[in-house]
Amino acid sequence: MKSFTDSELESLLNDIESDRVERKTSFKGDTPKKARQAICAFANDLPNHNQPGILFIGADDKGSPSNELISDELLRSVADMKTDGNILPLPAFSVEKRRLKGVEMAIVIVMPSDMPPVKYEGRIWIRTGPRRSIANEQEERILNEKRRKRNLPFDICEIPTSTISDLSKTVFENEYLPAAFAEDVLKNNGRTYEEQLTSCKFTVSPTNTTPTLLGLLSVGKIPQDFLPGAYIQFLRIDGKELHDPAIDEEDIRGALVEMLRRTEEKLKAHNRTAIDIASAPTHTKEAPYPHVALQQILYNAVLHRTYESTNAPVRVYWFNDRIEINSPGGPYGNVTQENFGNPGITDYRNPNICDVLKTFGFVQAFGRGIATVRSAMKDNGNPDPEFEVNQSSVLCILRGKT
Repeated sequence: MKSFTDSELESLLNDIESDRVERKTSFKGDTPKKARQAICAFANDLPNHNQPGILFIGADDKGSPSNELISDELLRSVADMKTDGNILPLPAFSVEKRRLKGVEMAIVIVMPSDMPPVKYEGRIWIRTGPRRSIANEQEERILNEKRRKRNLPFDICEIPTSTISDLSKTVFENEYLPAAFAEDVLKNNGRTYEEQLTSCKFTVSPTNTTPTLLGLLSVGKIPQDFLPGAYIQFLRIDGKELHDPAIDEEDIRGALVEMLRRTEEKLKAHNRTAIDIASAPTHTKEAPYPHVALQQILYNAVLHRTYESTNAPVRVYWFNDRIEINSPGGPYGNVTQENFGNPGITDYRNPNICDVLKTFGFVQAFGRGIATVRSAMKDNGNPDPEFEVNQSSVLCILRGKT
């Protein structure tokens, strides 16, 4: 992330508002929405400056201080724009409190995305000079062509042995597009099927319609024909050891949505609720495990696993005293074995799969899964979740009530 000196920031603050600079007097009213649009536009970097965009909060249109109070609460609200799931794929930006022109301001530094187009609430925002607008078809094509192949994450690399016929047009048009794009954008859509697939990163380009890993996992007919390890192995064991009898087992295959929904059905079926009619005046229901904890660990296992150079599935093993969920691939990026699970420490091996899971409604916000699991387990009377982390896998152990 590029850092700026105070003099550099003041120089940008004094300059006319351009396609790299936007100023806001406060973070109230409709400003949070407009700030997200600006971040989306800076990340898309349509003019191809390959330089960060700067959002100043606490300055008017002429660059003069507005004397806005830059509190910790304001800074947290600004930083939440990164993880609330409304800007996809996740942008890279930093939030700082700086003293410029003798007063404090909040500074948001937004890096150009390696994976445009970036969308805010289903719309692709761009900036041309001081004007912020929704990208038209030609501008969207330019953004698609800007993707930097040398920096592509594995989840949008092409799968050469597959073809466009391996993608389900029905699922793409009837399920994914309405969830991914605003209604008015779809209504005015003049793009071909091939252009739509490329815009969603499901194929390489409109002329090279080879599906990406993301496309096969999201709307593929049988993704496992090309990604043998991309499935979930469910095993219910009547005992506490792996060699004890199995009473339910299934290799759950299909695209992401189908796999997750079917696995959730399995979890619900085995997470039978007991009804207590003796210890309280009214009947109470108790599940062995909080369903939200099972959901979050399952989603994280699918989202953060590695799909590269492995045929290992996500493993969900349910024993009589615990559930073990094993995800292939160790910590990634900023996350290490030492800081795994710490609040605020997160990174994304598969940022575009994040986008798809958010679009389909499996993820509401980012970076809060483990905290949610810990809270739900405590409220349900279960021990704290345990994590065994190494370079090749992440194992989560959820233990039953003692």
